[in-house]
Amino acid sequence: MTFQVRLGVVLLCHDDLDVAARMARIWADGGARVVIHVDAKVPETRLGPMKAALAGLDGVMYSRRHRCDWGRFNLVRATQDAAEALLNEYPDITHVYLASGACLPLRPIADLIAYLAADPRRDHIESVSAHEVGWAVGGLNEERFTLYFPFDWRRQRWLFDRFVEWQRRLGIRRRLPRGLAPHLGAQWWCLTAETLRLILKDPRRDEFDRYFRLSWIPDESYFQTLVRRHSVDVESRSLTLVQFDHQGRPYQLYDDHIRLLEESRCFVARKAWPRAAKLMAYFPRPVTAHADMSPPQPARFQRMINRTVLRRVLGRPGLYMQSRYPRKDAENGKTSAPYAVFQGFSDVFPEFETWLTDRVSGDVHGHLFGPEGVEFAGLPEIGPGAISSNSMLRDHDAQGFLTALIRITTRMQIFQFSPRDNQALNWFIATDPNAHLIVVTGAWMLPLLQSGMPFDDIRRVTALLQRAEIEQLDVLNSVWVKARVQIHDLSDFLSRPLALLDEAVRQIDPQAAPVTDLPRMRDLTGLDDLLRRLRNSGLRPRLTGDGLPLTNIDDGQRRNAE
Repeated sequence: MTFQVRLGVVLLCHDDLDVAARMARIWADGGARVVIHVDAKVPETRLGPMKAALAGLDGVMYSRRHRCDWGRFNLVRATQDAAEALLNEYPDITHVYLASGACLPLRPIADLIAYLAADPRRDHIESVSAHEVGWAVGGLNEERFTLYFPFDWRRQRWLFDRFVEWQRRLGIRRRLPRGLAPHLGAQWWCLTAETLRLILKDPRRDEFDRYFRLSWIPDESYFQTLVRRHSVDVESRSLTLVQFDHQGRPYQLYDDHIRLLEESRCFVARKAWPRAAKLMAYFPRPVTAHADMSPPQPARFQRMINRTVLRRVLGRPGLYMQSRYPRKDAENGKTSAPYAVFQGFSDVFPEFETWLTDRVSGDVHGHLFGPEGVEFAGLPEIGPGAISSNSMLRDHDAQGFLTALIRITTRMQIFQFSPRDNQALNWFIATDPNAHLIVVTGAWMLPLLQSGMPFDDIRRVTALLQRAEIEQLDVLNSVWVKARVQIHDLSDFLSRPLALLDEAVRQIDPQAAPVTDLPRMRDLTGLDDLLRRLRNSGLRPRLTGDGLPLTNIDDGQRRNAE
């Protein structure tokens, strides 16, 4: 003989009463008895249209109203009174479902009744031990049971925080009522009438109520704890699909969630956006000839929400925006893709950018951070993603400039760098795992050879550029560096340019062909004499290496140099 389930529903409402009235009608039309509690803070003038919309509908009643505040015991009190009124008015009820006015039934109520009838003594309520699992999101876990919480978290936040700190400092610890093991879980449940009556008529109810009145968010712990005292069969899972964000707030459901909600096979979902017209029209699904007793399968929906929570907390790699600006060094990736920085190569090889463009798969730019302007590949005034080449705009937010360029493009970004350029991103690039830096120190001196500048001006420029590069090298040699860095002084590079250039190209593009020829090298005539004059003038060149090995360059490389 099939067990006959008679379902009652406690509907807690505080806002959007037109939507709540619609939900109440869905439950009632499905054969459930409904008791509605409306927050006492809602004016009577707003309650009138709801009562008018439900007038004449059998099986709908209203319970005594309480003023309800988030995280306070009055929510539990409202649930207790509504449940008692329901059980007293309809003593034949076998199960009671707690829902809110924003909880949308997804499947026919007949499916839920058939599912409950398959195991009529089972209580469906999420009930997780507070001692074993950190269930709470963005709040207290065990301390919600061991400290006192007389102040409202939302309206008296300063007092709330100071009182918690004071209790911790003094080591205050409340004593739990004898025989209770604290449990936590979602507020929404479906209990058998037998279990609910035992909770409501427990001889020690006054003691339990006094204890939970000063605990934090008792609507997530009162029934979840007491059900362990009275139930013979607990299914520790709510039949209502509800997902929370990283701050413990429930996600709202919109029209574009329809397919995922249908695939979840859940009976009820919280909470529907009041103006999600398509969602409201689509659910609940129509009644079928035979009730579907298949269990809920919310795993895919929960995985999607969990990924959304991670994306909300961690952000997209390399994306910086006004609505979510990450803390320094706490980004989910400073940039969104690998990129390469060549320093000193365009000083040694004047046509290096053109030569490199033909050998690697990527966008090869000039000096993106040059003082005169941004040298995008091809020298356009407007670069990828409508990024301006104006140096003042770039320098206003150098980090945003670089991260936007890397994110907006699909190919690897490669650019030249020099001590002459804006040095604002030295630490940012050095601590970015996506960065590849290949540095030839002291190469900035080569353009000074044919500059035609007076020696005093050359000495002054040399001092400035050398100081800038030394400060940069201090960054690149730091223990905090996460970028892939290769550093060669000018002397070492000129002794074996072919091998080092091949190594650099292979590092940024493993699929590139081996380097068998060098780009045209700058004329090095007079470099030894310049270095000697700088030393004799009191300025010691520190970044070119110990002697310049022009005599060691092979004939092919010498021809390139000439």
